[in-house]
Amino acid sequence: MNAGLLDALLGAVREDLACRMSRLPLGAVMDLAARRSKDRRNFREALRAGPPGWVSVIAEIKRASPSRGLLMDGRYSPVELARLYEENGARAISVVTERRYFRGDPDQLPAVREVVRLPVLRKDFILHKYQVYETVALGADALLLIAAVLEPARLEELHALARGMGLDVLVEVHHEAELEAALRAGADLIGINNRDLRTFRTDLTVTERLAPLCPPGVTVVSESGVRGPDDLERLVRVGVHAVLVGEALVTAREPVSVLRGLVTPRPQSGAGSPVACGGGHPGAAAGPPGGCGGPRRTSRGVTWGVRAGGRAGEDMRPHPS
Repeated sequence: MNAGLLDALLGAVREDLACRMSRLPLGAVMDLAARRSKDRRNFREALRAGPPGWVSVIAEIKRASPSRGLLMDGRYSPVELARLYEENGARAISVVTERRYFRGDPDQLPAVREVVRLPVLRKDFILHKYQVYETVALGADALLLIAAVLEPARLEELHALARGMGLDVLVEVHHEAELEAALRAGADLIGINNRDLRTFRTDLTVTERLAPLCPPGVTVVSESGVRGPDDLERLVRVGVHAVLVGEALVTAREPVSVLRGLVTPRPQSGAGSPVACGGGHPGAAAGPPGGCGGPRRTSRGVTWGVRAGGRAGEDMRPHPS
């Protein structure tokens, strides 16, 4: 992905956001968020809950990537995949909800959370406070903030709002300046993305360089590029306690085997903050600029991103072959 495609992606996110806000105004989403149950699952604690030597896995549900196009081949629905993840040792689940480039669907998040007991992370490009309230209304336990697409003041504002509403916040960084901004914002969950957002190349040395710079008490999440035990061993040496894995799972012929290979306890060989190592960044081959797909009031309440005649979580838009 080059700079032009990243800009186009962010433009699409803003267009979809404006559309959703026209269908369900900010005040209505705030009311929905206020009515949500307070039984939030602690995402950060889940990553630290294992015994010594245990590497926690945040397993991701991700339909497409910017560099590889469609990833999920239809063998598993998001709900079925979530159940497999929980049954085979994942500590948390990440759901990519960006629709137009990543072919995600906000409706998938509550459907996934309903069938598992694990904390669920909403992974998207969060740019506005509306999306924070929306995340709470969807029932997520945590959300992702990406330092690369937020000015430091906006990052601090959105982080404080999300934490004030009881969400855990994973702040994603790619280099030292972004790490500094994240820490100034009060982040206690740092996601080090090994994938360059503009080229989409992955390099695990990004985590190896930045993880030692995180203060004690900060949980560090290494995102992208983890394919198997060998990659995991590299990250354990810099203090990794968990990995968030996406593409390696959703593209595997046997995702259960890949996941079990990552959750096997290993002795820790490095000092430093716990690191949760993560799967791919929400990214996707450029999809068609589909319809609004925002929240809709229906006879059953509010649905997020489902077109007329569609089921929750069903993609009703045409996609290129």
